[in-house]
Amino acid sequence: MMPEIELNVVVAAIFGLFMLYYVGRMLVTPARIVARVLLTGVVGIVVLFVFNLVAGIFSLNIGINAVTALVVGYMGLPGLVMLVAVQKLLG
Repeated sequence: MMPEIELNVVVAAIFGLFMLYYVGRMLVTPARIVARVLLTGVVGIVVLFVFNLVAGIFSLNIGINAVTALVVGYMGLPGLVMLVAVQKLLG
């Protein structure tokens, strides 16, 4: 004898699986964005650190903080040049 499964239980299980799928998708998208921002920041920190090592010979240095790291990580070389220009313009 097999136990009978009611239709309500089947519908509730299917609904629960759909909800689990959509909630999982809603949580994965922000996690990808956060991971991308963190990776961009780490790349910016590395580039700024290498720049400070090399440009220290010429008395150039850029402070390493969250804003400068994200600018350099996101914009790349143009962002680094912009930061140097702004630093020279402001004194």
